[in-house]
Amino acid sequence: MKRLSGVRIGLAMAASHCNLARAVATIEELVSEGAEVTPIVSHSILSVETRFGTPDHWREAITKAANRDMLLSIPDVEPSGPKHWFDVVMVMPCTGNTLAKLANAINDSPVTMAAKAQLRNGRPVLLAITSNDLLGMNAMNLGRLLSSRNIFFVPFGQDDPINKPRSLDAHLELAVDSVEYAVKGEQIQPILVPWK
Repeated sequence: MKRLSGVRIGLAMAASHCNLARAVATIEELVSEGAEVTPIVSHSILSVETRFGTPDHWREAITKAANRDMLLSIPDVEPSGPKHWFDVVMVMPCTGNTLAKLANAINDSPVTMAAKAQLRNGRPVLLAITSNDLLGMNAMNLGRLLSSRNIFFVPFGQDDPINKPRSLDAHLELAVDSVEYAVKGEQIQPILVPWK
């Protein structure tokens, strides 16, 4: 039996464009382990062209990886709470901007709506953080969420401490393990893992 067989994941994607390829590869891994992954996508991913890809490219890549349609708006996502659509909501990539919104109960996008809808039922939200300022101005928000009930983290570390000393990045190779723990209401340990 596959490790995540039948686990329903709401995969909420914030717009860290440089991390979208890693996120898509992680979706493929989650699906290969039996998870049912529903993509929930930030407006910016499907409206902003960057050097990392066009909106059309990401729409196709994400839909293909998950093998299901995306949820694209707050009204699309809101029923997920009362109808208990997901066993876990995973925010990946979770930018510093999204982290700050979650820490301050700001709900203004499909991504934050997915987390709010999940938390209202006391169900797990798993964050795969990535930001250049999580050990800077955003550290207080990280601290608030680390001590919040039903919020769990994919283990993370300083990805480039010399050139980007305030940057933290999730170890997505631990995503499957992290989902297994979060579904049971547990934080995988260790949460701080050095980058090599």
